[in-house]
Amino acid sequence: MTKPENPVRSARAPVVNPAKAALLLGCIALCAGASVSGAQAEPARAGPWRPIFDGRTLDGWTPKIAGRPAGENYQQTFVVDHGAIRVSYAGYERFNNQFGHLFYKTPFKAYRLRLTYRFLDPGLPDTPTWARSNSGVMFHSQSPESMTLDQSFPVSVEFQLLGDKRDAPKATGAVCTPGVNITFDGVQAKDHCTPPVNGPTIANGTWTKLELEVLPNGEVFQKINGVTVEHYAGLTYDPKDTVAPGAQAYLAAHGEAPITEGYIALQSEGHPVEFKDIEIQELTAR
Repeated sequence: MTKPENPVRSARAPVVNPAKAALLLGCIALCAGASVSGAQAEPARAGPWRPIFDGRTLDGWTPKIAGRPAGENYQQTFVVDHGAIRVSYAGYERFNNQFGHLFYKTPFKAYRLRLTYRFLDPGLPDTPTWARSNSGVMFHSQSPESMTLDQSFPVSVEFQLLGDKRDAPKATGAVCTPGVNITFDGVQAKDHCTPPVNGPTIANGTWTKLELEVLPNGEVFQKINGVTVEHYAGLTYDPKDTVAPGAQAYLAAHGEAPITEGYIALQSEGHPVEFKDIEIQELTAR
């Protein structure tokens, strides 16, 4: 999705004397640990891990590319190669803003998703600057069939992935929200993309582990190589959204309702990327 610009969460640390600093740090550590561990430890029943990509075919996955109907894999944008789903532009002469997504067939509510990804080179010459070395995993998404013909992005939440071949280095692991509102610590995010607090910048060609955890209570954790880079909640539809043009009727029909389930999709934004070892573990509240 679009490039992140301004962090939603930013604050200047207060100046305190050493004695107060020690007490303050101890309190912060205790409170933060209780908050995060409490959220992570929310009672939930976890099912078995199971693959949702067989490593050989695109069975169970539906492409939706802007300007094309759902189900048409234009110019073989999505292919399987050596056990990975590859976003390929071998059949393209130009990108022409043909943003695409590959949807898994089943919507999910609460779960853990894990996969490995890497960016390849080169991208297409007319790929927008912000979209170079840019992809993502969309979740709690609308279905591919409900998207309009020319709609570039589904109404969804995006676990954004960035490589290093960009106009300027940016960390991977941001969250973007086409057609959706989210909250950080109860405060609604103001920007379309929120940069990760501690996300790494990873070189193209490097296999990287992604983990997404959507808890039954609606909390979401995004992890890169085992480290949490985003934590948020409060997913609702945003009928005022302007980032997902073509979705106005869909958003109007949902108002500001909470989003509690949806589809998972892999993104194609004009730069080759591969995804493999895609597994899911469904969660239910106890």
